[in-house]
Amino acid sequence: MPAHAHHAIQIVIALDGTAAICGSDRQWHEAQGLVVRPDAEHSFDCNGALGVMLFVDPESTEGAWLSTSLRQDITIVAGTRLDAMVPELRTFAERPDEFPDVAALIRRCIHGLRPGLAPARRLDARVTTVIDVIRASDDLRMSLEQAADKACLSSTRFAHLFKEQVGLPFSRYMLWRKLTRAMVAVASERTIAAAAHAPDFADAAHLTRTFYQMVGMAPSVLMRGDFIEIPSPFATLSGDVARPVAPRSAG
Repeated sequence: MPAHAHHAIQIVIALDGTAAICGSDRQWHEAQGLVVRPDAEHSFDCNGALGVMLFVDPESTEGAWLSTSLRQDITIVAGTRLDAMVPELRTFAERPDEFPDVAALIRRCIHGLRPGLAPARRLDARVTTVIDVIRASDDLRMSLEQAADKACLSSTRFAHLFKEQVGLPFSRYMLWRKLTRAMVAVASERTIAAAAHAPDFADAAHLTRTFYQMVGMAPSVLMRGDFIEIPSPFATLSGDVARPVAPRSAG
């Protein structure tokens, strides 16, 4: 995949062989398990291996907890941490119907990568107020001024606080939220144009460009597989619940 960057923590686990990820320093890291820090530019090469790719919301408690162990943009996972999860993930990839509780499987994988207690840190209440509204709304056209008003702050102060707390500008965060909603729509809609309409992208071309920038591939690639939507087991730092898309098998 070409170089791209997105707001999720990306976990790549090869079930046979190894995968490779290249960071902004143009150095390739090859291993069975790799983790990419949020908003880090990277390229991906599956090396022909069957694998599983997980995206963890950095605003979730587990996301914040996992982030504390990421000292570099790309982290190689120790083989001993993969021993327990790889057999389960391989079974899931081959026979997904045997896993009625996929959320529990994902939770075990995350905990296996970063054991210990989750952090007590919370985002600033003014930021979580805005994030809660965004997650609960079907309309993703909130402007910076509207967000600042909900946080009872000036636009300048809110923009600074949001970037400090979340790690990226408000406009970039909103684009990421639109993209994650589009991923869900791509799994259920018959055309890219219909998938673009659901999260309020201007058109199919706009959605495709954003997919390339953030995910490194065209949204049409997601239509080749069989996808299911699962509730995330992770509460966000504001107490909300995220909803990722998980493939029945990944390659």
